[in-house]
Amino acid sequence: MTENSSPASDAVRLDLDEVRSLALSVLRKAGLCEAQARPVAQTITECERDGRQSHGLLRLPGCVMTINSANFNRTAEPVISELTPAVVRADACFGYSLLAFERALPQLEQKAKALGVAVLAINNCFHFSALWPEVESIARMGLASMAMTPSHAWVAPSGGMRPVLGTNPFAFGWPRADTDPYVFDFATSAMARSDIAMAKLSGQMLPDGCGLDAQGRPSNDPAAVLAGAMTTFGGHKGSALSTMIELLAGPLIGDMTSLASMDFDAGERAAPCHGELIVAFDPALLGNDDPATNQQRAEQVFAGFTDQGARLPSQQRYLTRAHNKANGIEISRELYDRILAHGGERVAS
Repeated sequence: MTENSSPASDAVRLDLDEVRSLALSVLRKAGLCEAQARPVAQTITECERDGRQSHGLLRLPGCVMTINSANFNRTAEPVISELTPAVVRADACFGYSLLAFERALPQLEQKAKALGVAVLAINNCFHFSALWPEVESIARMGLASMAMTPSHAWVAPSGGMRPVLGTNPFAFGWPRADTDPYVFDFATSAMARSDIAMAKLSGQMLPDGCGLDAQGRPSNDPAAVLAGAMTTFGGHKGSALSTMIELLAGPLIGDMTSLASMDFDAGERAAPCHGELIVAFDPALLGNDDPATNQQRAEQVFAGFTDQGARLPSQQRYLTRAHNKANGIEISRELYDRILAHGGERVAS
């Protein structure tokens, strides 16, 4: 750990092992069992590694709030069951989604490679994390996949004024030979709620079109939007996509919508509790016995981006990953002190 003491750069530099240790110490202090704490700390570390601070150590105070909430199960052991040859269900038993995903992943892989397509339904899970680590891990198994979840009803539908939808993220991963997978992950809201919260903390205003105040008027003030309603990206198109996610990752798999999840929270301000839907596809089985040609066609699409200087989703993230693995990451002194106040153990200098 390196601490920069000058007023202009009041930051703390951590290597990735220190990030993981700091996260684990907070989660353990809050009473989270080791099996649950390990994948949560790992995902926080991966987000910091890849430059996604909004889903990194910044999430730890919220994790503590979730762990201390009445509905959360600190010692949850996921129950994995096979519904059909193509469907696996993971009941997270009101713990975090990440352990349930980890325990069910081997069955999802086996089913997808045997049948060409397989579904994982995760139920009764608290979810705080990005979805790209999940689809990336599936892509590194040679499988394409998509993942989606509801959240809390923070987002107004296109043309509306009141929150009905969640931020409802959607992620996709595609395996590539001899290089990192193609991965994207985005909220169907015009801006991720965590980015709005970060703007509020830093005193920045929002771009146009991100949200409404409590009276339903467009606003650039992050505090007003957090108290009012966020908006979907792309107008009615984003609203429709968000609704699809509500249905597929909610009623379709026997779990809560964003409205139901917010009611379930009952004002405790824990992470959203809901379901998660993951669908995995095997290009080797579905690809008509010609994987080389299919891969070539896919790479031709990607080259169509990079040959004209356009950036592929995840391209910058992989560059940031390589840099941060070698050099570590920086967090603000204020965030570091907040984490220590939540039970984080000071890492060795």
